[in-house]
Amino acid sequence: MTYFSATQSGKRQMLDNTLTILLAGGVGSRLQPLTSDRAKPAVPFGGKYRIIDFSLSNCLHSGLRRILVLTQYKSHSLNKHLRDGWSIFNPELGEYVTAVPPQMRTGERWYAGTADAIYQNLYLLERSGAEQVLILSGDHIYRMDYAAMLRRHRDSNADVSIACMQVPLAEAGSFGVVSVDDGQRITDFHEKPERATALPGRPDTALVSMGIYVFSMGLLQETLHTDHDLADSSHDFGRDILPRLIREHRVQAYPFGGETGRVSPDRYWRDVGTIDAYYEANMELLKPMPALNLYQDDWTIRSYQPQTPPARTVPGSSGNEGIFINSIVAGGAVIAGGSVQHSILFPHVFIDDEAQIQGSILFDRVRIGEGARLRNCIVDKDVRIPQQARIGFDPEADRQRFSVSPGGIVVVPKGYRFEDPP
Repeated sequence: MTYFSATQSGKRQMLDNTLTILLAGGVGSRLQPLTSDRAKPAVPFGGKYRIIDFSLSNCLHSGLRRILVLTQYKSHSLNKHLRDGWSIFNPELGEYVTAVPPQMRTGERWYAGTADAIYQNLYLLERSGAEQVLILSGDHIYRMDYAAMLRRHRDSNADVSIACMQVPLAEAGSFGVVSVDDGQRITDFHEKPERATALPGRPDTALVSMGIYVFSMGLLQETLHTDHDLADSSHDFGRDILPRLIREHRVQAYPFGGETGRVSPDRYWRDVGTIDAYYEANMELLKPMPALNLYQDDWTIRSYQPQTPPARTVPGSSGNEGIFINSIVAGGAVIAGGSVQHSILFPHVFIDDEAQIQGSILFDRVRIGEGARLRNCIVDKDVRIPQQARIGFDPEADRQRFSVSPGGIVVVPKGYRFEDPP
């Protein structure tokens, strides 16, 4: 669904003149072992999605139809997902979602930073004919109307626009912290400072960058060429590019969320960069009134939808009824006499008789054996949990076999084989 303002032709022209670059090559080392075989943007989320689906859905609803996805780290799973779920645009109309691995056109090296990733693909920017570039990250969970940001960029005559949000001052050290004047022009930018600057009159709050940028095409090309030639640059937007541009160009802050707009003004944004943050964001979906409403009809999240039979509950061999309480259960899942509470089941999960699942996330094709018990677990794809297994009840025993997060979440890696009974 594409929204048009009063001047529809002008808005359509603005969107057609925008090239979107989605950075999706992240290693996601803090999400291990979920990222052992896939890039962070390809990690499953919420029972049927991948993390990257949220940024791509924002593009779809914002009317953006020319999207380059820059991939790098273990990209097969991500590429397959883009092929299966996002081959929806018409190339004959100049529309596309295209995965772009490192081409090594500028040297024999992988992407060295966010700015270097785009620099290595400058030829794609040049041949696009676009007048402006929207740069996104593919590893955050949020809804946002990029068209509104593009309009603000145009109307404010900005050279660069940066989407910003407010966070508690204690958390600001994990972001790029910005200072603005009364006209929302950015006057200072510090990437992950030890001591962040609070907003005027709000000593407990800081304004930070979301890693979403709009650049005028000519300025972006010139800036990337300059940065490439600097031997002491780490070739990163937050560390190198933006602090320099603020001194010489009009760099505007765009506030995330608002009282009006097609996306509800909940200002929901999550960086699911750690196991605990990822687990918490999934569990938030199970609240009676979740902060992220996946059932919002006018801003649905698109993903690849496998052809699965309906989910079902059936009695087990003991005669126990299969039940689930306050859980998300995807298609193809079968609960055969087991019990599932406050959990998320991806497609084709099978819960056998008298098994008990509490506060857990089970990825595709996980099978839980008879009488097994899981609590506060994430189980990756294609794992068979043996009969009578106990996971999530003895931290020391769990650490001998699996990863256990600081918050106590046990992660069973993809394809794990239980050789001996636990």
